[in-house]
Amino acid sequence: MSDVNESKPSAGEVPENAQDLTIFVQNLLEQMQQRFNQMSTSIIGRIDEMGNRIDDLEKSIGDLMQQAGVDPKSALDEESK
Repeated sequence: MSDVNESKPSAGEVPENAQDLTIFVQNLLEQMQQRFNQMSTSIIGRIDEMGNRIDDLEKSIGDLMQQAGVDPKSALDEESK
């Protein structure tokens, strides 16, 4: 029978038997999965934000070119020459 006071080993403790080692590894894997999910969410949010900023920048450039009387298509043709 297992001891009622038995606790899960923490990251700072060294597991003493196979069951403790299994629990230890499972806890580490769960922590890694949680961190990976947090990082993934953060990265996706930043990519979405960057995409929105690029869209805003493209619109601003288009507006400036229109105010200056420059045709965006002809400006692109000039650059490719």
